[in-house]
Amino acid sequence: MNGLERIRRALKRQEPDCVPHFESNINPRVREAIRPGASYEDFIEYMGNDAISISDKVYGQRYIPVDESKRIYRDHWGALDRFTEETAPIPFDFAIKSPADLEKYVPPDPDLDFRYDQLRRTVKRFKGERSIFCGVTDPFDIVKDNLRGDIALFTDMIRNPDLVHRLAKIVLDYQLRYVKNCRELGADFFFINGDYAVTTGPMVSPKMAGEFLMPYLKAIVDRVHQLGALCIKHSDGLLWSLFDQIVATGVDGIHPIDPEAGMDMGEAKARYGHEVCLMGNIDCGPLLTNGNPDEVRQAVKECIRKGGKGGGLICMSSNSIHSGVKPENYIAMVKAIRDYGKYPLEERFDNLVAPGGGKWS
Repeated sequence: MNGLERIRRALKRQEPDCVPHFESNINPRVREAIRPGASYEDFIEYMGNDAISISDKVYGQRYIPVDESKRIYRDHWGALDRFTEETAPIPFDFAIKSPADLEKYVPPDPDLDFRYDQLRRTVKRFKGERSIFCGVTDPFDIVKDNLRGDIALFTDMIRNPDLVHRLAKIVLDYQLRYVKNCRELGADFFFINGDYAVTTGPMVSPKMAGEFLMPYLKAIVDRVHQLGALCIKHSDGLLWSLFDQIVATGVDGIHPIDPEAGMDMGEAKARYGHEVCLMGNIDCGPLLTNGNPDEVRQAVKECIRKGGKGGGLICMSSNSIHSGVKPENYIAMVKAIRDYGKYPLEERFDNLVAPGGGKWS
């Protein structure tokens, strides 16, 4: 199988020839250490990744300089962002400071041609061979981080819910058109970014999530499916109390089953492996940053042992390959996935965990 076939079978919870691997982002510092001078596309090919991911935050917009000495730029939602060593910037000053600002707000145009330049190059090189993912940022994330700010947003959910829905609808309208454009240009799958939780639990209650988060996620999922594609929802953190709602939106995969939040791949497989593809679960914090290759290989083996039964697993980091990841650990992870991930897995593991928690007979 090639990367496109492998990922598609995993997302449909079927067994491919081996467990697939890709990353939503691989920091340039790590790429340069492994393959000096290689472009992003060359690096994906060199590592043999099954997919290439195109970030809407990186490639889908142009940032306007505000203070280049401090690396501060304005994004297309109107927020001020500060760039760090990571690929995506951090918003810190928000576009909608009061409801009055919304009356004169002009949202970005998803049909601007430059947004799709990277996708066109990727399609020309990889279409039909590797999976092409387009990142689509969750409306909740954009309203929280770019338009309103988290404190104001959480207050609005109680005091001004209509404002929250108006803002989310603005973002949703943009993302639905962006998804359509990406699909028409050749995107195979979509990676819906944006956290719903932190390591101690969700940012909002399940009731609030049902009102303010899930309808907009479901609208994007429905559009993706209408266009004949599949999609993944990403959220770090302790997600158990929201997991049923996320699954109910119809997403095809969930990334990650966050190990730093205490979530276990075996438990996720037993509870949800018959409904969604599970993705992760190699800790990109202490393990990939401070661990050694032998520890990484053991973590990969355990992840595949717990989550690989019957397909429906994409083995990858628990977030991304950020600037702090040791290059040798990323190499060890990819090699271990290839070594341990070949189906049938029964030939490689003893006492494998089956759905429901029993031994794999």
